[in-house]
Formats: sequence, C-alpha cells, structure tokens
Amino acid sequence: MTRESSPVRRERLPFLIGVIVLAVAVAFAKILWLTILTALLALQTIWFFRDPRRTIPDGEELIVSPADGKIVEVSEAKEERFLKDRAVKVSIFLNLFDVHVNRIPCTGRIRGIQYQPGKFLAASKALASTENEQNALLLETPSGARLVFVQVAGLVARRIVCWVKEGDRVQKGDRFGMIRFGSRTDLFLPPGTEIRVRKGQKVKGGSSVIGTLK
Repeated sequence: MTRESSPVRRERLPFLIGVIVLAVAVAFAKILWLTILTALLALQTIWFFRDPRRTIPDGEELIVSPADGKIVEVSEAKEERFLKDRAVKVSIFLNLFDVHVNRIPCTGRIRGIQYQPGKFLAASKALASTENEQNALLLETPSGARLVFVQVAGLVARRIVCWVKEGDRVQKGDRFGMIRFGSRTDLFLPPGTEIRVRKGQKVKGGSSVIGTLK
C-alpha cells in the first residue's frame, strides 16, 4: 500500500477554503491590515499541511521515525494496550512548525488500532502520553516482531487523523495519518532494540532511523 500526498491535501482543504473565503471578504471591505493578516494565515495553513517527499532507508530491520520533531524521551516503560509488557519507549514532540504527517516505522501488518479519548495537555509533558486523547496502532513485522506507535493530541491539537485500518499491509515510510497543530508521537519497541537516537535530537518522519530490530 502506498500513501501519496492526496490524503494530506484532503485534510487541509476545509481549512484553506475557510481562510480564503475570509481573505476575500476582508479584501472587499478594503481593510488593508486585516487583508494582510488573513493572507498570512492562508500561507501558514498551506505551510502547516505541507507533505515533503522523504528518502526511506533500506533494511527490513531498520525502524524509521513515525514523525518529525524532537526526541523528548528514551526510556523503558510498560506498554499497556497491546504488548502488556516492558518495551523501549521513544517519544517525539512536534511543535507547530514541524511537518505533522505521520509515517509507518517499519514494514508489516496493522494488527490492532485503539482510540482513547482524553485531555489536551501540553504534548511536551510526559503526562500527555497517558492522559491525552490518542490513537495507538499495533504493527507486526514479517519476522514476528511487534511494536506500537501512538498519535497523541496536544494543547492545540484537537484532531487525530488515521488513514489505515486493522489488517492493512503497510510499508516502511508510508503515510498513515496526521495530528493537527502541535502534538506528540510515542513509539514502543521490543526490548533489545538497538536505539540510535538520543534525547534532544531532531528527527524526520520516514527518513531518520530510530533503531534496529534484533
């Protein structure tokens, strides 16, 4: 399954139409400063929903980042939804200016999806991983490894979008969803995974290598 940019274009369309209609209305009112402001808002909307192409690294054992952003946590944690066991947790914080398209971390099949309603705490805080609205996906690789990646809404983000469903075969680097306007993505990997990132490091979805499966 290949995810091209059309799902992203579809997600941004209502926002663009609203902003453009507002800009035209303001322009007819001949309020210069407000016209400029709405035009800038339209440009910011286009920028937020950008969907750059990425070079996906080869290697079945490589795990790529599911999101753009900054690594805010690398730790051991228990994954309660699907794995019911200890895992290596890698958390990525996406600010308002990061690309918000989420990508599949490695090739496999989606074995489960679980949505959890919740709060909208600041996504940079560790508590967001348990308290915020979120959508978790369980993936099983061809070799039988199981990992979980979670879309977590943030303080401003109020809409989690997921384009895949349980049973789908997915390829590493495929686009699978997005979170609007600031968020967090958590990744739970099997114990023993060789982690190749550190806290504070910037990563890019689909191209930055998070670790290597053993």
